[in-house]
Amino acid sequence: MSIKHRVVIAGCGGMANTWVDYAKEREDTEIVGLVDIKEEFAQAMAERKGLHCPTFTDIKKAIAETDATIVFDVTIPASHYTISTTALEMGCHVFGEKPLAESMADCNAIVRIAAESDRTHAVMQNRRFDPRIRAFRQLLEEGTIGKPGFVGADFFLGAHFGGFRDAMDSPLLLDMAIHTFDQARFIIGADPVSVYCHEFNPPGSWYAGNANAICIFEMSDGSVFNYRGSWCAEGASTTWEASWRVTGEHGTAIWEGDNNPYAEIVVSGDQSGKFIRDYKRVESQLPEMENTHHKGCLDNMFASLEAGSKPETDCSDNIYSMAMVLASLESAKTGQKVQIAGFMEAAQANKS
Repeated sequence: MSIKHRVVIAGCGGMANTWVDYAKEREDTEIVGLVDIKEEFAQAMAERKGLHCPTFTDIKKAIAETDATIVFDVTIPASHYTISTTALEMGCHVFGEKPLAESMADCNAIVRIAAESDRTHAVMQNRRFDPRIRAFRQLLEEGTIGKPGFVGADFFLGAHFGGFRDAMDSPLLLDMAIHTFDQARFIIGADPVSVYCHEFNPPGSWYAGNANAICIFEMSDGSVFNYRGSWCAEGASTTWEASWRVTGEHGTAIWEGDNNPYAEIVVSGDQSGKFIRDYKRVESQLPEMENTHHKGCLDNMFASLEAGSKPETDCSDNIYSMAMVLASLESAKTGQKVQIAGFMEAAQANKS
């Protein structure tokens, strides 16, 4: 198979290993350059992965000298806006790690530049590409529990990263909650309308910023999504996929993140007079997926280029998951409920 995709990888830290390994497995793809602010990191990656390509500290120079067609942005969140806009304006597609950017104005700008340049910018939301979350969504789409009214997600882990996350002002919301917020949109097929958020840093936290948050979202389908999360919760951990409960007209759907989802629904027939009704369990059906998680998401990104369509995690869709993050931060800062459409529009106006 001839080479169709010439990839420059920006950011050569630990997360980049997954992206490099994926690109190396594709017969139609070649890694043509590695970029890192510390060139020795890029050189170490090349040596470790057996890559015979130049290394750079500047993304513009890397793209210009390699004729790249795609940039993998695996840099820290603070660099995403600069890397993405530079690559898009130089004619490259961008496949990047979350978050899309660190501010609403920057997210809006990336979406606009991607559209103007007729290039794809897609965000790694690997949790969408888990057969269990797709089975969970299918339970709801089939009407198993009726119309959803409440969606709850608990995320509690004691994550000792070290490095930049420990110094962030809002490590949980800005670096991690995007996954769970995007999962919620995916599971119920709805977008955020408003949010009230309280974030704090509990006793024993090793983070400089707030590592706990409680958020209440009103969603476009009329449901309420409640997020409770902590990145400094020692013991009794949830999974990285969170623990989910969705209640509807006729029952409840459950997914703990490491099991197959199921629902309990009211048994049909006359149950008048019963204080607690009888329920029956409905098991989910897992779909067959060739690749899952990071590989599944990257498969979708590349397939979209072939089809000339937008990938599932295109920036034009992902911006609504980012709006959940950034509006939550605004609510926590002001102590007020934030209307998300107005928040996004205000950011657009300020950037213009």
